[in-house]
Amino acid sequence: MVRSTRTRQAQPPERRHDDALVAVVVDFSSPYDRAIALGAAQYARERGDWRLYVEEEQNRRLPDFKDWPGEGIIASFDDAEVARAVMASGLPVVGVGGGGGGFDPASSIPYVDTDNERIACLAAEHLLDRALEHFGFYGLPSSPITVWSEARCDAYVGRIKAAGRSCAPLIARHEATQWMLLQAELGAWLEALPKPVGIMACDDVRARHVLEVCRALSLRVPHDVAVIGVDDDEFVCELTDPPLSSVAQAARRVGYEAARLLDEILRQKQSCSSSAGSTAQPARIVVPPIGVVPRRSTDTMAVSDPLIARAIQRIREQATRGLTIADLVNESRLSRWQLEERFRRAVGRSIHDDMLRVRLEEARRLVTTTTLPMKSITPRAGLRSVAYMTTLFRRHFGMPPAAMRVASRGRASSTPLNPET
Repeated sequence: MVRSTRTRQAQPPERRHDDALVAVVVDFSSPYDRAIALGAAQYARERGDWRLYVEEEQNRRLPDFKDWPGEGIIASFDDAEVARAVMASGLPVVGVGGGGGGFDPASSIPYVDTDNERIACLAAEHLLDRALEHFGFYGLPSSPITVWSEARCDAYVGRIKAAGRSCAPLIARHEATQWMLLQAELGAWLEALPKPVGIMACDDVRARHVLEVCRALSLRVPHDVAVIGVDDDEFVCELTDPPLSSVAQAARRVGYEAARLLDEILRQKQSCSSSAGSTAQPARIVVPPIGVVPRRSTDTMAVSDPLIARAIQRIREQATRGLTIADLVNESRLSRWQLEERFRRAVGRSIHDDMLRVRLEEARRLVTTTTLPMKSITPRAGLRSVAYMTTLFRRHFGMPPAAMRVASRGRASSTPLNPET
């Protein structure tokens, strides 16, 4: 997977004399696509001289390219027919989507998509935090446009197995419209899984299907089955019972980056006469997710050792408020070595690492959901300094906290997307 290593411009470039008309061709029935359109709209507002062509009706999404006066297109390539039409238009195009449909990795068309591997790893780590032993993945039927579901499945299974746990994926054979068949297939799979089990669904809609079948089978969520989805679609996540934990994608940033790339192409086109013969490599930008938004569907802890269960609960409640390992040792009445050994055997990591994960997650939540200055966030998250927090963010999230705050609001940051740089 190739990631862009270009630095980002702090401000959009100066205005052109005439407004540029740009089409945004996405599926407005999809929350992910709607967020992409919002990111493109944000760039257009900052740019100041862009007008967006947007058509919400599915059968009228494409403009009539014969007489359409636009200059460029941002289009979802998940629809192969749309991809073919916009590429045949002869206009500058930037593709977005899930890596399937009409997307061709060998194409010269720039493309912006989401980091499915990182999404899956975040979901896996969130469920592993619940000290579960058994895991499953629920994915879509294989097709040219579901490569994103397959990528999430592969990464999730790999992360779970790397942690020494078992994982049983189910790739559905039926579409959502075939609800009775889908329900029977999903129910048989859920009943056969050892409990308690943690399940990642490829997106929030399929996670809701899991919750509905659990209810029909009288399986308790999250105590028998802990469920996490992807997209953080508030409409779905808050209407399910219990509310659904989900991985929040940075879809607005996908749209913003696509608009920025298209603007770069348009500016190069304007100056092509002075740079004839120069060719730029097509850009493939992979945008990392924002993080896990925990809700009640994963609010469980599968630890049979009552002493360790108590220590875990204390860490969840007090790690950001000055709790130390010595405090836990004193409360347990064990030696530090004994407590550490039992904790690692039950949870799969050290007490220090578990405390650090809780503190980092609280810091990430405050960075992405508040406007608090970084120097105010560090004590609230139980971290000792802004410099230390920045080091941890770079190591664990691939970007400093300021860049994550910018990314969570849909704007491009000055930090390259490649976490290795």
